[in-house]
Amino acid sequence: MRTPLTLLLLFLSMVSFAQKETRGLLYGKVIDEQGMPVELANVAVASLSQGVTTDGKGRYELHLPADTTLTLSVTFVGYETVQRQVRLSKGEKRKLDLVLHATAMSLPDAVISDRAIDASSLTRLNPRQATLLPSIGGGIENLVKTLPGVISNNELSSQYTVRGGNFDENLIYVNGIEIYRPFLVGSGQQEGLSFVNSRLVNNIEFSAGGFAAEYGDKMSSVLDVTYKKPREFGASLALSLLGAEAHVEGVAGKDRFSYLLGARYKNTAVALNMLNTQGDYKPSFTDVQTLLNYRLNDRWELSFLGYYSKNLYSLAPVSSTADAGFINAVYRLDIYMEGQEVDDYTTGLGALTLDFKPNKDLDLKWIASAYSAYERETYDILGEYYLGQVETSLGSEQQGNVISNMGTGAFLKHARNAFYAQVFNFDHKGTKVNDQDVLKWGVRYQYQRVDDVVSEWNMVDSAGYSLPHLPDVMGTMPSALPELTLSMAHRAHNVLGLHNVDGFVQQSLTFLLPNEGEVVLTAGLRGNYWGYNHKVYGSPRLGVAYKPNLEGKDLVFRLSGGLYNQTPFYRELRQRDGTLYLDAEPQRSYQFVLGSDYKFRAWGRPFILTSEAYYKYLQHIIPYDVDNVRIRYYADQRAKGYVTGLDFKINGEFVKGIDSWASLSLMRNREDIEGDYYLVDAEGNKLPFYNHSDAAVADTIPLGWHYRPSNQRVSFSMFFQDYIPNAPTWKVNMTLTFGTGMPANDDTSDFYDPRFRYPPYRRVDIGFVKQLINEGSSFSRGNPLNYVKNMYVSLEVFNLLNINNTISYTWVKDVNNNAYGINSYLTPRYVNLKLVTEF
Repeated sequence: MRTPLTLLLLFLSMVSFAQKETRGLLYGKVIDEQGMPVELANVAVASLSQGVTTDGKGRYELHLPADTTLTLSVTFVGYETVQRQVRLSKGEKRKLDLVLHATAMSLPDAVISDRAIDASSLTRLNPRQATLLPSIGGGIENLVKTLPGVISNNELSSQYTVRGGNFDENLIYVNGIEIYRPFLVGSGQQEGLSFVNSRLVNNIEFSAGGFAAEYGDKMSSVLDVTYKKPREFGASLALSLLGAEAHVEGVAGKDRFSYLLGARYKNTAVALNMLNTQGDYKPSFTDVQTLLNYRLNDRWELSFLGYYSKNLYSLAPVSSTADAGFINAVYRLDIYMEGQEVDDYTTGLGALTLDFKPNKDLDLKWIASAYSAYERETYDILGEYYLGQVETSLGSEQQGNVISNMGTGAFLKHARNAFYAQVFNFDHKGTKVNDQDVLKWGVRYQYQRVDDVVSEWNMVDSAGYSLPHLPDVMGTMPSALPELTLSMAHRAHNVLGLHNVDGFVQQSLTFLLPNEGEVVLTAGLRGNYWGYNHKVYGSPRLGVAYKPNLEGKDLVFRLSGGLYNQTPFYRELRQRDGTLYLDAEPQRSYQFVLGSDYKFRAWGRPFILTSEAYYKYLQHIIPYDVDNVRIRYYADQRAKGYVTGLDFKINGEFVKGIDSWASLSLMRNREDIEGDYYLVDAEGNKLPFYNHSDAAVADTIPLGWHYRPSNQRVSFSMFFQDYIPNAPTWKVNMTLTFGTGMPANDDTSDFYDPRFRYPPYRRVDIGFVKQLINEGSSFSRGNPLNYVKNMYVSLEVFNLLNINNTISYTWVKDVNNNAYGINSYLTPRYVNLKLVTEF
């Protein structure tokens, strides 16, 4: 007697046998151009929703309906899609081997503009990877943060430091136009969208130092971004829990006119509501930008770059709770607040470029640009805080609760700040190519106008007493009562107009050595007239690259460096009280960079190992400290310093067909402020700089060398991509960041204490990507999905390990003037869902 299960199996066997009789077998191998098997390639027939992946030897098998014309599609990341039409007879077995052609024959790092090797250390990045990167901020800058020498301890901000510099020492160019960072932004949650729209980018080049004369006068790095020049219609739409972005591109007028338009909206309220400061967050960040190109004829071309952004940030804080201390001594700060903060950052840019190419070896450009920024920062925040000690004893009924009150107090913060800036530039740039030699030159006139209104003050109160407060002694009256003082008060109105001129000339020469390799020499000179002090500064730079002729080895050595004179922008000129420092000089950096690029193959895949050692000697640098992303300069002080370090990066196909990399940096960064000292009494104890008795001062001790705020001794970052086995339409992207703690300033003390450091920064972000539609997909006629080239959904987990990273400290005092630093944390674990469609 046959059971129902037996009958079901018999029926399925009959159906399977019938299908085999009406099907054919297609099998074969998928190989690359070198004849190597391609593992995990996707071999599919989209109309049947049927497909397989190749095994370790590149083999595949497909059972297909007979007497039917089908389109076979083979796809793999890093290779062009291959399509073949097949039609099998009943029971036919046909072998079909397929060859995939790589879309790029070399790694992004190996592609150098203008020549095979270059004397400067420019790294080329793939803009496509920036769109896949799992990050709250998104954008090109987050890709840059994974490179060696680049440091960022704030996932909410696009700002970064490079090799011991600060945020203001980085150059950013878009289509040859310099981009400026916001002035009043004080925290990452206020910052919003950065300028660069990754959907519009065609090329990215980055240098962490030792760059050539053509790239300006900043002391740390240069990020050179070029937007697309469309050749056909394309568009994209991305939707996520954090916002949306869209772009459209195309050509018209017999391909003489091309257009590129992008718009973005970002709202991080969901993520901000997870911070330890609770309240009503209302961030709204929007921007629109366009690039229009019109080819007048074969020699002349006109282009326009336009940008407008509106970043609004509003917060009505309610409460904040944070713990700090050690295992056996934990303190808890509870703050209850009322009031509101409203910030407005509006930015606009317009640039017109006229490009003349009389022949293939000469390129002349004229660029006129206007940049404007209007920033407004207003807040009135009243807070009452309670500082207590937390019970830490295991087994105690009060474990985790506050068991003793260490102090209560209040603070009141007020600001009505406004900043308006305009920058007008008129540039001429030229490039002349003579075989393998390249001559470049440029000159720029710049007018800067700044109108800055500063009106802010803070008041700190402890148990009803305005600090500082004299100790109470029962039965006595203090001989002198302290005046009502504010812990911080700035009020100023500055209007500044500057006329600046700068230019450069740069020559690159290539020498072929008989049977010994190739040498590229790049020499350049920059000149800079600064209208603030009416002085002229020169910056010579030199770079040499040597590629030896070694059989079986692809190796390049580089030596570059020179002088970098960074003239202060308005931010570096403003003193703590809001007034301008009149005797300013450019900050100066002498740089030397020795590096190498070693290309090799492992497991049959390409890799490149980049190593660099550098030394920077600094003169006339302006001391500063950092609170979140706000830099506070001591504009009236000067220092000397140095930065030295090692950078390493390994880049290649750790997973076949996909680029990943890991970066390691070691650095030491110190400075010595001119004339700095601290006071000691007869027993050698340090005395407060202001609140002390002259009779107690026994000596003054030079402070000497100390670490700069950007000194991160060790940093490691990794960007890793992978496929899920046997499911090539599933992809995993991960970024990992680790950095040792950087020096922090106790803003309640009278001198800089280099022994105090932030905790290490540790973060892992991961994204799981499922490709829904690719170029090999096909649909029935009339289906709107036929217009979709690519569609994928991404599940992103930010801060996967849920580590509390400290971005700043809240400093509070009790009535005895004892100070306590309470950690302000960045975002915890957060999950984001994103859908991307490309047309």
